[in-house]
Amino acid sequence: LNTFAPGARGSLLPGRRCRRSPATHPLPTPATPAMPSPEPMDPALERSFRGHKDGVSSVSFSPTMKQLVSGGLDGTVMVWNFKMQMRAFRFVGHKAAVTSVDFAPSGSLIASGSRDQTIRLWAANVKGESVSIRAHTAPVNSVAFSGDGQQLVTTSDDKSVKAWSIPTQRFKHSFSGHTNWVRDAAFSPDGRMLLSSADDKTVRLWDARSRACSHTFFDHSDNVGCCAFSPEGNCVASGSADRSIKLWDLRTLQLLQHYDAHGDEVHRIAFHPSGSFLLSASADCTLKLWDLCEGRLFYTIHGHEASANGCAFSPAGDFFATAASDRHVMVWRTNFDRLLPAEHKGLALDADPPAVAALPPQLPPQPPQLPPPREPPASSLASSSLAASSRHLP
Repeated sequence: LNTFAPGARGSLLPGRRCRRSPATHPLPTPATPAMPSPEPMDPALERSFRGHKDGVSSVSFSPTMKQLVSGGLDGTVMVWNFKMQMRAFRFVGHKAAVTSVDFAPSGSLIASGSRDQTIRLWAANVKGESVSIRAHTAPVNSVAFSGDGQQLVTTSDDKSVKAWSIPTQRFKHSFSGHTNWVRDAAFSPDGRMLLSSADDKTVRLWDARSRACSHTFFDHSDNVGCCAFSPEGNCVASGSADRSIKLWDLRTLQLLQHYDAHGDEVHRIAFHPSGSFLLSASADCTLKLWDLCEGRLFYTIHGHEASANGCAFSPAGDFFATAASDRHVMVWRTNFDRLLPAEHKGLALDADPPAVAALPPQLPPQPPQLPPPREPPASSLASSSLAASSRHLP
């Protein structure tokens, strides 16, 4: 395998490297230098953020590409600004580890789920006002907005999948059927279906309106920790503690692809917006990029020094973010997307994005009281350092 250190852009940490699959990229000829520099098509590390005091569980991009949010086992939510002159925000409110975060499609609201059995809706600004909802009777494992931002789906160790109305901030209904802890759930792009995965080794497909389970996939042999719809909504994927990734065709409900993916359980998967690639994060400390058109491994990324817990593509797919138990959040430039059509190409991290319609966050008249400020953590953005404080890093 041809191994290299990422390019000099952003914050380059020792030992961060990406390995290319020999099935797609052959070994260099003897004339090639022993330490080749990254090629234009190889993913490259752009930024590295550190501010959490414990492992990082989840990441999500703002739809405007102005911010990146992460949830940590230290119970905090960090909002990282891509503008070099802007500081990060540190939101405090959960009383236990934050297991999942997600940006609303409007970019004005952030949802987080925690082991304290609550979900919080945060205003994505310097004030960090939030609404706390007692969502489940056991730890919350995942939160995910619907495509229109009007609903939120949550999963929990209480074996339930619940849907919530964002405008009213009220519980709508449950999806019952799993017989063990539910790890993940997601709405289909059109919002008509719901997908969930659980420790009962199943992946279930639901009708979002009738709440009926339309199909159950039994192909995994161990707990299923993550699931996702493809951008087109015609296939679904899942990652499991059996170390595999599976994809099913929703038109035929048949297994489409199977990958013996990692050396340990798969924690998170994310589709590239083009639908041609899938990114996976695993407890084996690696991230892998899969070429779904060719049905093979495309890249293996060695960026973290501990379990890789989360991953997400930017809205245009030109960047992806990763989170791990080593307390780092990393942002990588995709680069291989240069072969894709123009509609899947995006902006530079510091570029001003086009204006988008925003839905105002539905918050109560009186914001809840937040705990007193904490001692500032250290974090890094490219070559500069970010001084941290509670909620807002001035």
